[in-house]
Amino acid sequence: MTNFFRERIKESINNSNLQTALDNNTERRLNGRAVAFESIPDWRERRQRAHKIRADVIDNLDEYLNQFIAKNEENGVVVHRAKDSKEAIQIVLQIVGADGRPPLHKLIAKSKSMVTEEIELNHALEKENIKVVETDLGEYIVQLRKERPSHIITPAAHLKKEQVAQLFHEKLNIEYTEDIPTLTATARKILREVFLTADVGISGVNFGVAETGNICVVSNEGNARMVATIPPIHIALMGMERIVPNLDDLSLFISLLARSATGQKISVYTQLLRKPLPNQTRHIIILDNGRSRLRNSPLKESLYCIRCGACLNACPVFRELSGHAYIGKDKSIAPYPGPIGSVISPGLMGENFIHLAQASSLCGACKDACPVDIDLPKMLTRVRAGKVNSEQLSVISEGAGLNQLTKLFLQIYTRLSTRPKLFAFSQTFASLITFLLSPFSQWIHLPAFTGWGYSKDFPRFASKTFRSQFISTQIKNIEPKSIQQNVPDSPIPTIPIPDSLINQFTKELSAVSGNVYQTKNVQQEIIEFIKSKNIDKVFLERNTLDESLLKKENIDFTYESDPQIRLGVTNAIVGLADTGSVLEADEALYPSLLPEIHIAILKSKDIVPSLPDAIHLVKDKNAAVFITGPSRTADIEMTLTIGVHGPKELHVFVDVSNSG
Repeated sequence: MTNFFRERIKESINNSNLQTALDNNTERRLNGRAVAFESIPDWRERRQRAHKIRADVIDNLDEYLNQFIAKNEENGVVVHRAKDSKEAIQIVLQIVGADGRPPLHKLIAKSKSMVTEEIELNHALEKENIKVVETDLGEYIVQLRKERPSHIITPAAHLKKEQVAQLFHEKLNIEYTEDIPTLTATARKILREVFLTADVGISGVNFGVAETGNICVVSNEGNARMVATIPPIHIALMGMERIVPNLDDLSLFISLLARSATGQKISVYTQLLRKPLPNQTRHIIILDNGRSRLRNSPLKESLYCIRCGACLNACPVFRELSGHAYIGKDKSIAPYPGPIGSVISPGLMGENFIHLAQASSLCGACKDACPVDIDLPKMLTRVRAGKVNSEQLSVISEGAGLNQLTKLFLQIYTRLSTRPKLFAFSQTFASLITFLLSPFSQWIHLPAFTGWGYSKDFPRFASKTFRSQFISTQIKNIEPKSIQQNVPDSPIPTIPIPDSLINQFTKELSAVSGNVYQTKNVQQEIIEFIKSKNIDKVFLERNTLDESLLKKENIDFTYESDPQIRLGVTNAIVGLADTGSVLEADEALYPSLLPEIHIAILKSKDIVPSLPDAIHLVKDKNAAVFITGPSRTADIEMTLTIGVHGPKELHVFVDVSNSG
């Protein structure tokens, strides 16, 4: 472990503000994840299925990529392949006109994307005098601070609200306030103008569907929807490994991603984009940047990662350090931190980050938390051993990232551990020495090669070897069967009777701050609702509200996009009972996104149990989105705030007139 990495670790541990922020983030993430997984008792089976699917995709990646590319070209999307970061940046510069080809697009609205962090896209665009604005609240905060994200999911997890308040006061010229909803509303107001005037939108890709060509982008704030639908040019950057075979497989990964990442059953917005929207051009850039090498290395399994960040939250080391402590030999911050980052960063970017694998206890918590069952401890030990890949890192010797004293210690340990009698004697001797030294551990510092005495107490070895303890325990536990206690039978679990689909849908949507109204007179009740809000003009999807009724009540309406209108009305294609989601598509995208208030009309007969029952309905849609409540964020101190870039209110009117 390098000295400057060790110094950064010390800085992180001694930073009280950082420790408080990290504790808040970790506790809420872990608790939320546990609750979310309780709703799918078969999550272990899903996890194994997901692992097998990811393994199949990586083993047959060329075939799936070719299918995905062919479908996108058929759908009118421009697809580019980039072998490395330099080529990817050049493609983006060409699209936006910075390579000298007109027109030059000078404002880019960008949603959160780890691939763009990996290739340092923002820096490259800014060098060409192109303004790039991060629109995810956490990313916007760290951009204002000129920092990298400190977490894959919550970029500003290292900051307290006081720091954000001071930042907004200095950079945005607002009165100092620590009120988190006020800070969020400030960002909403500023970034809304960016969405509406941006020349280009850039997003990442959570999953690409080989069978249909869909790209799936999930978010909670609504900024990813804005970026992908409003600007005339949309660029999606995608790591080449982010493929799933079909829509059924996609529904499986969606069920695991949000639960692992944010503790939600499903993200607020799960959008699936197939064809460019009217008057829009879409580009997909598929990035290699070392992934082909990883595919043919002992670290191949790291490509199974779905970027949920669960391993970061579970890791006892990351929870004390945050992502900014994971630095390379050149003192640059690794784009991917934590357990997965300690494998991927050296795997993709080389020896500069090889030492990061030393920052791990190998406790296995990361593997337990991983929704696709990646064996991270095994790969961390491979990185430690220098067994990364044979092409890019051929110069790295075994034990890369370790200093000479540590290597010498491990060589001695290897010789002892392979000789049973000598090993038993060494354990007895070590036990005696550590027994004598342990009371003085606070004065013993061995940071040069172990870290003992600085951040952890010097350990005591066991007085007996494991073998001797095991043998004595076995002898004590030998008892005649006749005196063993009978173990009572486990009670037979009761299977709960499910609520009706309407009631379950209502319960789930209400839990995420949505509102549900069951009615037999949808038209009139919606008009009464509009009047109660003192709204005199509404943004409609066609074939939603009766125009004559609106005119009778002196309510104006439009079918054209108008960001000034406060309320939009759409028809929901389907509702998901187990998450409280509604599916909107094509023409409904804008009225369900731009206004502050979204009303969706849903027929009771169109409520289905869960996502797998509805995912096929997006197959022929140019663009579709599953919406689960109003937009939200928890990027400041993990405090939930409703209403960010998308609607602040969601009201679903369920038509029960034909429910029987």
